[in-house]
Amino acid sequence: MTTHYIKKSCITLLLLTAIGIAGCKKYLDTNDNPNLSTTASPDLLLPAVQAAIGHVLGNPLQIYGSFWAQYWTQNPKSSQYRSIDQYASTTTDFDRVWRMMYSDALQDIQEILNLTQGKESLNQYTAIALLMKAYDMQLATDAFGDIPLTQAAIPNVTNPSYTSQQQVYDSIFAYTDRAIALIDVNAEVTPSSDDLIFQGDMEQWLRFANTFKLRTGLRLSAVAPQISVQILAPLSLSGTLFLETDAQINYSTIGGNQNPLFSEMLGLGRTQNMVASETVAKFMTQNHDPRADVFFNRYINSSGVDSIIGIKQGSYRTNTSTYSLPSPVVGANGQNDKSANAPVKFMSAAESYFLQAEAVARGWLISPLSAQALFTKGIEASFTSYNVPGLSTYLASAPAAQWPAGTQAQIRAIIIQKWLAMTGNQGFEAFTEWRRTNYPDFFTTSAASTIGAGRMPERLIYPNSEVTRNANFPGIALIYIKVWWDAN
Repeated sequence: MTTHYIKKSCITLLLLTAIGIAGCKKYLDTNDNPNLSTTASPDLLLPAVQAAIGHVLGNPLQIYGSFWAQYWTQNPKSSQYRSIDQYASTTTDFDRVWRMMYSDALQDIQEILNLTQGKESLNQYTAIALLMKAYDMQLATDAFGDIPLTQAAIPNVTNPSYTSQQQVYDSIFAYTDRAIALIDVNAEVTPSSDDLIFQGDMEQWLRFANTFKLRTGLRLSAVAPQISVQILAPLSLSGTLFLETDAQINYSTIGGNQNPLFSEMLGLGRTQNMVASETVAKFMTQNHDPRADVFFNRYINSSGVDSIIGIKQGSYRTNTSTYSLPSPVVGANGQNDKSANAPVKFMSAAESYFLQAEAVARGWLISPLSAQALFTKGIEASFTSYNVPGLSTYLASAPAAQWPAGTQAQIRAIIIQKWLAMTGNQGFEAFTEWRRTNYPDFFTTSAASTIGAGRMPERLIYPNSEVTRNANFPGIALIYIKVWWDAN
């Protein structure tokens, strides 16, 4: 893994374009022009960090996650993502993901931490940087397993050692706690427009931090429930704030500022590679879920009858044109310029309520609201986020919206509703929660699978850059090998 410094002009471009990351940074060494700036201020680095994470979250991880969480499948009329449907990814497929998490995000985060060290007036930048580090490293370890951590952002270390997943999670908890201790909602010096997510609103960052602790604590529910209980315990204190709005980066139709998935689709000539998966389309139809009309476009047949139609996962070899396309609200419709405006969600209000609901149902979180009330608020937040009509009817009649008896049945209901809320907009998190809980429990194996009967993807595989360049690379883990916390 190669280290680098950042040209100030490149970061300024990032601040203006929000997502113009790829190709901007250069790998530099001591022979570079000494007149070029090799440092930057936190207000220039912060948007670069957030944009880099937003790009990887909203483009490659969104694609892989939404295929493997069975929201989308390959369009029979195109071929770009067939290998994803086949579970046949290669090491070269993940070089960009890895580079953006490390060279584009983590090293800039470390630079912020270096610049703000010992400067109390910049504590709020330090806090946000710590949260971004925790978030970035959670994405990386959830995707790949063991990852470089302690040596990952040290200049001139080209062969960083790998840290076990359990130790990475220990560090994630520590970064989050350090950030919470630094957050001051009344601080005089905070970011403003350079904070692409909350524009310097530190109360929202406190809510983000607490909600992120819920996410990370619950991630260990199957492998280390005692740690989950320990992490969640402080969140039971009276007055603890959780997210009630979506933590997201907003985009526009201006060139360089589009949703990162739509931006890639433009680069592919607007080819529509994603269509609705039968798994989610069928479930939404059975439950008369009005969100189906928000997340997908209806297919209209020759008789004028319209409906949400998906095709079986991996069935791109069939000669059919009867399917629905993702809608522009998730940035995945290449023919509709409104896709450019789709936000990238780091965490959503719906996710926040569903995390609280699960923690309360397990008896690990004390809340003024019951698990059932939080479950309902999660559904409400999902509808509200996309201005979906018909909430009261859905809550009253949809089988998936009814609160069951028994803790395990309640957890199943919560995770399935979380899966529905994340349709096409938090694809990687939905895939990750399926790995943790085995819910939804009605996923189907891709018809095009190349990894053997009954097997499903459980991780991303390490990038070629690590396989070939890092002397401390621990060895390839096959796509169907579970990560540490996936004990189900």
